[in-house]
Amino acid sequence: MTSARETVLGRVRDALALAPTPATVVPRAYRTGRVLPDPERLALFTDRLLDYRAEVHPCTADRTALVLADVLRDHGARRIGVPAGLDPRWLDAYDGEVCQDAADIPAPRLDSLDAVVTGSAAGCAETGTIFLDGSPDQGRRALSLVPDLHLCVVDLSAVEAGVPEAVARLVPERPTTLISGPSATSDIELERVEGVHGPRTLVVVIRTDR
Repeated sequence: MTSARETVLGRVRDALALAPTPATVVPRAYRTGRVLPDPERLALFTDRLLDYRAEVHPCTADRTALVLADVLRDHGARRIGVPAGLDPRWLDAYDGEVCQDAADIPAPRLDSLDAVVTGSAAGCAETGTIFLDGSPDQGRRALSLVPDLHLCVVDLSAVEAGVPEAVARLVPERPTTLISGPSATSDIELERVEGVHGPRTLVVVIRTDR
C-alpha cells in the first residue's frame, strides 16, 4: 500500500520532470576585493568577536600550545575532544585527557567533554564570523556544537575584510558552519540566554603570524 507521503513525493517528482528547466542567471555584482592591513583587520575582527561576547587571545604561532593550555586550564577543562586532523603539537602543553572524535561516536556522548578544540577554514573581520568547513582539523558539525566550550584557532592570514572575500575562500561542496560568538537567543522577555543551540562559551585564539 502506498503511503500518503510517497504519493505526494511521487507527484512532486513527476511535476519536476515535466516542468521546464530554464537556465537561471544569478547576479553576482557583490562589492569584492576589499583589503585591510593586518593590524586593522585584527582590531576589527577582535572588536566584533568581543561584541558577541567571545573571548579572544591573539598570539604568535610558536605560542599556540601554551595559550591553548592556559585557556583550557583557566576554564577547568580536564577532558577535551579534538577532530582527527588537529595538529597534535597544539596540545603539547595540555596535561588533561584528549579524546579524538570519530564519526561512529554518538552525539550524546560528546556532552561528557568539557571542551572542544578545532581549527577553522576562514574568518570575516567585518562580521566577526568564523567559518568551519568540516576539514580534518575542524571535524564534524556535532563536535563543535555539543560541548559547552569551543576553543577555536584562527589564522589571521585566513581572515578577510568582508563577507564576499571570506566566502570566496570556501569550497561550496563542503558543509559550512558559520560561528558569530557563543550560541545565544532571547526568551519571551528578551533576556539573553546562551548555550541553547551550541557552546555557551567561545574562545578564539588568533595566530597573528600564519
